[in-house]
Amino acid sequence: MQQGVKMSLLLKNCKVIEDGNTILRNILISEGKIISIISENSGNSDEINCEKVIDCNNKLVLPGLIDPHVHFREPGMEHKEDFLSGSCAAAAGGITTVLDMPNTNPPTFTLSDLENKKNLAMKSIVNFGFYFGASADDNIMEIKKAFDSGNVAAVKVYMNDTTGNLLITDNLLLEKIFETAKISEKVVAVHAEGEMVKKAVELAKKCGNKLYLCHISTKEEIDYINTNKTNGNDNTLFVEVSPHHLFLTEEDDNGAFTKMKPVLKTINNQQALFDAVNSGVVDVIGTDHAPHTLEEKREINYPYGVPGCETVLPLLLNAVNEGRISLKKVQELCCENPAKIFGIKNKGFIKEGYDADLVILDLEMERIVENEKLFTKCKWSPFAGKKLKGWPIMTIVNGNIVYSYSNSEGHEKIVLNKDYKGKEVIYNVR
Repeated sequence: MQQGVKMSLLLKNCKVIEDGNTILRNILISEGKIISIISENSGNSDEINCEKVIDCNNKLVLPGLIDPHVHFREPGMEHKEDFLSGSCAAAAGGITTVLDMPNTNPPTFTLSDLENKKNLAMKSIVNFGFYFGASADDNIMEIKKAFDSGNVAAVKVYMNDTTGNLLITDNLLLEKIFETAKISEKVVAVHAEGEMVKKAVELAKKCGNKLYLCHISTKEEIDYINTNKTNGNDNTLFVEVSPHHLFLTEEDDNGAFTKMKPVLKTINNQQALFDAVNSGVVDVIGTDHAPHTLEEKREINYPYGVPGCETVLPLLLNAVNEGRISLKKVQELCCENPAKIFGIKNKGFIKEGYDADLVILDLEMERIVENEKLFTKCKWSPFAGKKLKGWPIMTIVNGNIVYSYSNSEGHEKIVLNKDYKGKEVIYNVR
């Protein structure tokens, strides 16, 4: 590095995970990119004139989390959430990139729908990408156009009933969708439960697809998936688990406020999910952030879904502190693997030339989840009242500090830079 070069940001004394080991590094950032990662005792950092220097004080720095499963509700349901409020919640949770699901109003079934959603997402303070929805009315031509545009992460197929009218039961149509995705080398993401998991896997094997199974929740599903992965499908079959299924069971039932799809399961199922996380059967933690207002949840016919962006990382870090999962595994599940699976360019890793999407953690900080301090519009969490050890204290998106937390001087201070806007993600050519 040349002397006298003015850098925009220097993170000093960072602990980063390299090859499974925690190593002290300094990270130099300019124009939204990581330009240098140097040893703490190399001396080079002292020779650099930076616009801003942040001493991380030996705290852990992870790549910004990639959440491949959010419902930011826009368009059509902005009273629940929108791209600004949802992205604020994401930033507070250490998430720097989100992939938004298509079941909005209208659903993302056409290129016009997609373009409209992209325009709405420009208010997001984190990076964003989109799924394209498969319609029961056969929108194959629109799916092809969306794939050709290169602007979608995957096609989302609902094979079990969910919110909205997106369920597809026609076998011929399902096969057409899978075949179309194969030709375009795109991932098929499915909402599938029980027997539908098996059906989705068999379709993917028949058509030669990469298949992404959303929010798997049972031991039976895990056992079936594990068998298929060990039979040579580990590079084409990917499994997502949501934090509410990892950290809640049916014994934690709180009526409408713990109802989501899939529903909560038994402790035995929960343990099977954790075992699958640690063994590598599970590839990704996706929040399935699906907020509804308090008023909606109090109705007799309440909607299913819970928020999750702000609590996923504290829950996982608390599990790290309890010895249930390693930091290396958290980084793989929440950062590296989503980037690899969906081909998200220059994200998910702390590497020179990659986007400066980072989260600084305080593994010793203990905080209680408080509804009134959440950034999500719904202002509630199924984990409200729970004390967790390990929290994000700063989130950086494309080299910009979008979220910071301070507990100095005996009081809490949360600052969010709402002036910064995120960017649409770019996908690698497959």
